[in-house]
Amino acid sequence: MPLSYSAAAAAPPCPLAARSRSLLHRPRPGPVVVRCKKIDQLRAVNGIPPYAPVSNRSLLTPVTLPIIRDANVKNDTRLRIFSGTANPSLSQEIASYLGLELGKINIKRFADGEIYVQLQESVRGCDVFLVQPTCPPANENLMELLIMIDACRRASAKNITAVIPYFGYARADRKSQGRESIAAKLVANMITEAGANRVLVCDLHSSQAMGYFDIPVDHVYGQPVILDYLASKTICSNDLVVVSPDVGGVARARAFAKKLSDAPLAIVDKRRHGHNVMNLIGDVRGKVAVMMDDMIDTAGTIAKGAELLHQEGAREVYACCTHAVFSPPAIERLSSGLFQEVIITNTIPLKEDKSFPQLTILSVANLLGETIWRVHDDCSVGHEPYSSLDID
Repeated sequence: MPLSYSAAAAAPPCPLAARSRSLLHRPRPGPVVVRCKKIDQLRAVNGIPPYAPVSNRSLLTPVTLPIIRDANVKNDTRLRIFSGTANPSLSQEIASYLGLELGKINIKRFADGEIYVQLQESVRGCDVFLVQPTCPPANENLMELLIMIDACRRASAKNITAVIPYFGYARADRKSQGRESIAAKLVANMITEAGANRVLVCDLHSSQAMGYFDIPVDHVYGQPVILDYLASKTICSNDLVVVSPDVGGVARARAFAKKLSDAPLAIVDKRRHGHNVMNLIGDVRGKVAVMMDDMIDTAGTIAKGAELLHQEGAREVYACCTHAVFSPPAIERLSSGLFQEVIITNTIPLKEDKSFPQLTILSVANLLGETIWRVHDDCSVGHEPYSSLDID
């Protein structure tokens, strides 16, 4: 027989419902009254009115929470220097000048030639400088630099500066013939798109290449290092003459001569009429000729210029350059006895098999290190001898 309404009402009540009804009908407790004990009124003591003592610590004093840091991270600076595989010795000299240690980075190449980069320390919020010249092999070193920049960007570095002591592809800065590429502009775009915020370069082949970058560029010159070395040699200033090995380097040679006791200037003019014809503009007879250029690649131009200088009566010939590319047969030409001394800098690492007795290598580590510190400290890098040689 199915249950009727009256039978269902007689069923035992739900325990939860009964508990809810009991809570609703429970009498509420009355207010709690606390009576304060009456004390005597404050009186003056020895004529001093009563006062309430106040703590020396203000209620607004902030509470300093303990900061947990990694013991391996330096607390005194946010400056980080990392080196690629192109010129680690120069990077170490720069770090030593700044009183820092090189950052820990893992760079390796897979069997198929691909490059792997991993930072081994935190760079979050840091000012990072990546030292990597794009010297031979240019494509390998350029790709490594791009991957290093990308790794720092993805690691949340605050600023990334690509320190490029030697900027490869700088000679491809214009179209001299139809249907040519301007590779210098392409490389500048690649560095910018990779994530670099600033570029620090040394002795560009032409200053116009700075305009190819859409980010700030600090351009320093390596000639002050060579000037200091020549000043230490016992050469009479009246016997000096600065020679430009070609017409394109006249502005560079003129600025160098102005700094070198305002020495006179001579120019090697090479013209092509079926075969190369070289003429000398200026007087070098009985003089010590200092040939100045931004780089020496195969040494063909500077060697032929030295032969012409000897024919014109030069007593000694010095060859000076910032970037020693030294592609074959540069060593044979430079060590053939034409030059009293060949003075270069270490923007490009030089292998032991490319050394010869007349070679002198000067370091630009202090120059680059000082510039890096000024950039990090938001100071001007336009003071001598760090940037300008009045080259126009």
